[in-house]
Amino acid sequence: NLSAQLHLPEVGNEGYVISSQLTGGKKRIVIAANTDIGVLYGVFHFLCLLQTQQSIENLKIISVPKLKLRMLNHWDNLNRTVERGYAGFSIWDWHKLPVYIDKRYIDYARANASIGINAISLTNVNANATVLTDTYLEKVKALADVFRPYGIKVFLTARFSAPVEIGGLKTADPLDPQVQQWWNEKVKKIYSLVPDFGGFLVKANSEGQPGPQNYNRNHADGANMMADVVKPFGGIIIWRAFVYSNENPEDRHKQAYNEFVPLDGKFRTNVMIQVKNGAIDFMPREPFHPLFSAMPKTPLVMEFQVTQEYLGQSTNLVYLAPLFKEVLE
Repeated sequence: NLSAQLHLPEVGNEGYVISSQLTGGKKRIVIAANTDIGVLYGVFHFLCLLQTQQSIENLKIISVPKLKLRMLNHWDNLNRTVERGYAGFSIWDWHKLPVYIDKRYIDYARANASIGINAISLTNVNANATVLTDTYLEKVKALADVFRPYGIKVFLTARFSAPVEIGGLKTADPLDPQVQQWWNEKVKKIYSLVPDFGGFLVKANSEGQPGPQNYNRNHADGANMMADVVKPFGGIIIWRAFVYSNENPEDRHKQAYNEFVPLDGKFRTNVMIQVKNGAIDFMPREPFHPLFSAMPKTPLVMEFQVTQEYLGQSTNLVYLAPLFKEVLE
């Protein structure tokens, strides 16, 4: 029973096994998994062993990802500028999509799969509702079709006021039935084009972005309305905890704590709260974010900034891994 011998029941949907086997009197290296994506990850691991000139004698590698969601958030705008971007224009050429598929999209997907990235948010958290129009959703579908063979799901940033801006409604109040119906119809359209759509990443009521507080609702009201809409399709909502407001007289380091801690346990099970390393705004040296130990009933996800905004911009090179390691420890 090769499956049991290789421990395949243990590796789940994304894990893999690389094993030296003696079969039929011949030595073979077997790369095995329960899914094609698992095999892909295993092949990339094996190629890494070859390229780094490590021994491939007597291999017995069993690898299972500890994190289910391994995601890149692009801060890319539809006009191809990149917020905080120090590397030129956005890779996404919306003008030529969906017809022209740049080979770089495939290279990008392969590169991400080689390190286990399995989700991408295509658009800036300072969101533009235009990406939710039918014309742009066809372009999103084209990218999702490129990424799917590499195990990558597509997410979009959702502008909370989209029902007003592109839907013709007078309100985006999350408790308004018309607003809920608008999001229902929009999400059905998205999943008809992208059946494995991951869900939405939302920046709300921060730095002037619209959100539920515009309608005297709280973050749970807003996140839960959107979570209910994507849940039948298996989608999730990633709701950012960065809620900086100049108008708030409280110390900025306390604002997210004050707004989110009272809501612990009130978010739907398919809502994740995205927390920066510290509350001030990706500063290289600041106290760790107080939310990390304060919301035991809510899934928290850490938001890493891997562009060099406060760390040399395009002038100096700064290695960020020690910062992330220290925060996570």
